[in-house]
Amino acid sequence: MPEQDPELAAKLQVDVPHAARMWNYWMDGKDNFQADRDAGDAVVGVYPEIAIMARQSRRFLIRVVRYLAAEAGIRQFIDVGTGLPTMQNTHEVAQQVAPESKIVYVDNDPLVLVHAHALLTTSESRGNITYVDADYHDPEQILTEARAALDFQQPIAVLFMGVMGYEPDLAVVRSIVGRMIGSAPTGSYLVLWDGTDTSPEVVQGAETLAESGGVPYILRSPAELAECFEGLEQVEPGLVPITQWRPDEADAERTDAYGAVARKP
Repeated sequence: MPEQDPELAAKLQVDVPHAARMWNYWMDGKDNFQADRDAGDAVVGVYPEIAIMARQSRRFLIRVVRYLAAEAGIRQFIDVGTGLPTMQNTHEVAQQVAPESKIVYVDNDPLVLVHAHALLTTSESRGNITYVDADYHDPEQILTEARAALDFQQPIAVLFMGVMGYEPDLAVVRSIVGRMIGSAPTGSYLVLWDGTDTSPEVVQGAETLAESGGVPYILRSPAELAECFEGLEQVEPGLVPITQWRPDEADAERTDAYGAVARKP
């Protein structure tokens, strides 16, 4: 864990499970506390596949960002609800393809911001990385700060990677997503994935998460997630389980999570 800013450290609430730290635990990360591990283990007890979902969600991000940078020519990214660093992160994948790529990370979890401060003082590419301390419920703040770092005359990829399940109202989700992608120019892309209610086990896992003190996660149907992409042109293969979105190799793992990439016409 990086050296902590005292003010941020005071906000960590180590005795309360936090989503970013639980996902870090499921991905065998080290940035979590006992409350996160206890809640995470409770979910694993009824839905062991959550570890697969966590791992595959990051592989999905890697494939998507590689596609956007290498094939779609995107050089600007807004990663909303970025979470804790594990495996390869958005800036690492994009800048492997195009070192000039600019990334705006958005999160309001104190531990994520501790890592952000460390990254911005040590990364060789820190001049192209910006962190915004904001809740995704405030797209206006995100957009205001992103405009200071990115050129909104050029295409931007807006990423919501597994975060919208924490908002219970689908209409609010659509409003936030619509505001973000609506402010981006033609040729921009929306990337979104979330957990889906596609098995009894994952539904039970979500119930256990809430009972364990974690922030409730709302599972939606693929059809409901598809509403977030209305008016956009989905990239093949469309909205599919994240393990089936342009996999690098045949993948037998299934997961109760759907995602898509779509272009703004």
